[in-house]
Amino acid sequence: MPEIKTDVLVVGAGPAGTTAARFAASKGAKVTIIERRPEVGVPVRCGELMTSNEEIGNMFPKAQNIEELFEVIPDNLRLRDIEGIRLVNPKGKKTDIPFTGYTTDRDRFDQHLAKLAVEEGAEIINRCQFTDIKEGTALTTKGEIEYKVIIGADGPGSRVSRALGLPRPRNPYPAVTAQAEGDYDPYIVMFFGGIAPGAYSWIIPKDGRANVGVGFSPKFSEGTLSEYFDKFAQKHDFKIISKLEGKHVPSEGPVHNTVCGNGMIVGDAAGHVISVNGGGVPLAMIAGRICGNVAADNISGGRPLEDYQAEWRRIMLSPLKTAARDKKMADIFAFGSDFRTGLCMSLLGKRRLGNLIRCKGIFP
Repeated sequence: MPEIKTDVLVVGAGPAGTTAARFAASKGAKVTIIERRPEVGVPVRCGELMTSNEEIGNMFPKAQNIEELFEVIPDNLRLRDIEGIRLVNPKGKKTDIPFTGYTTDRDRFDQHLAKLAVEEGAEIINRCQFTDIKEGTALTTKGEIEYKVIIGADGPGSRVSRALGLPRPRNPYPAVTAQAEGDYDPYIVMFFGGIAPGAYSWIIPKDGRANVGVGFSPKFSEGTLSEYFDKFAQKHDFKIISKLEGKHVPSEGPVHNTVCGNGMIVGDAAGHVISVNGGGVPLAMIAGRICGNVAADNISGGRPLEDYQAEWRRIMLSPLKTAARDKKMADIFAFGSDFRTGLCMSLLGKRRLGNLIRCKGIFP
């Protein structure tokens, strides 16, 4: 017999999973979250940027009542206001684009979202790894869990996706990040090229620190991420004060199907990431809310889980497809050499580069 019985089983306690859990629990569903790590949000493996409500609304104008999602973040998690994005080509030429948001500590941010879910009645089990599904029961390292609906929020290599027979994001980009000590301008600085063909790097300012990192396209770069990171750190004379952590970032847009039977996938597992800049937290929370609401309605009144897919697609699919198309064009025309990268950035100019980072078409 299963050791645990629940209405909604959420696999993964990142922003997508805990947001889904929060809204499902708020509608009266019994919700269990399992998280393979000992502590939610640790280690940090992302850039820690949160886009402002204004920018989110600009990129995803069909998203409604986003304040419900983002105004629950306390002031002590808003570390540094951001005034713009500075794009730097391989020769060091800078293009400043107005862009608003703030930086946070993702470990504490994720823990806050988990706390909100618990306050609504969800239960979290740490050090519990999902392994497979057998006859409507989840197999985990802490025993079997019987569920009515399962939500896979377990990243681009999602085991839930595999168990449900759903697709996983293709060709995710590897990236690494660390914390550097120092004071920096209130700009997200994105460097393209200069380290290796197909590589990009960033400085994201915080409070007396910055999140610094490197990612790359394996098809264009031959070295290792640690080598590229060391080169980047030496070039900018960073004082690194944390361990280097890595992850994979979906880069080709959302997967074509996110629902199967009584299961759904959300967040990175579903490719809910902006291909051109790697941003994913706001999308994870937008889709997570839809996912949680549909899961609870399915249990209480038989609402089809396919409504989740229809709704997130209505809100997010067109901008994400535009971003994925622009990213593919960059792969074809801009990557491969620093010369091509610099030339393409110059030809695009400030207006089109601004459209690029906001999921808008760059042509005409």
